[in-house]
Amino acid sequence: MTMTEQRTESTKKEEENPSHPHPPQERPAEAPETSRERVNRRWHEILQETRVAQTGVQILFGFLLSVAFTPMFRELGTFDRVVYVITVVLGASATGALIAPVSIHRCLSGQRMKDEVVETAGRLMTCGMILLALTIGCTLLLILRIVVPGPLAEALAAGVMLWFAICWYALPLHLRHRAGRNSPGDEA
Repeated sequence: MTMTEQRTESTKKEEENPSHPHPPQERPAEAPETSRERVNRRWHEILQETRVAQTGVQILFGFLLSVAFTPMFRELGTFDRVVYVITVVLGASATGALIAPVSIHRCLSGQRMKDEVVETAGRLMTCGMILLALTIGCTLLLILRIVVPGPLAEALAAGVMLWFAICWYALPLHLRHRAGRNSPGDEA
């Protein structure tokens, strides 16, 4: 059997039993959501995002709390101690912002305020992610200042923070802008 015959046979099999019923350009539009379905979907998405972010911030915060009890901490200079204090405060703030949606939901459960809860939780998640990025950047700065001599530590930490800004904020904004040009009026 030639390669052309193999391709033709595999194409026929895909047409008979496709994994995607329609190619991307031919997929039918999704059924519109009701406002209740949309708010429930957004709430479940926020919960999933919170689980991921909380794990990261809790591990990082635990590490930061343990640093003050290491022998090397006593040798840190004033600048590094200031960065450490700022980092711990940022980590605690990120933890508070990322856990807050759960507390808000628990306090307001049954009050028929899901729209407000979802909106507030989304804002807290954004705030928490910014605080988490800053915590990671400051932690990286602390570690690199010990490992890498000179201004290279600051340059590397700044480069990583720039990477976070691109991945976490510039890319999503770019995708939103591009999607807005392609199909105005659609909501993600």
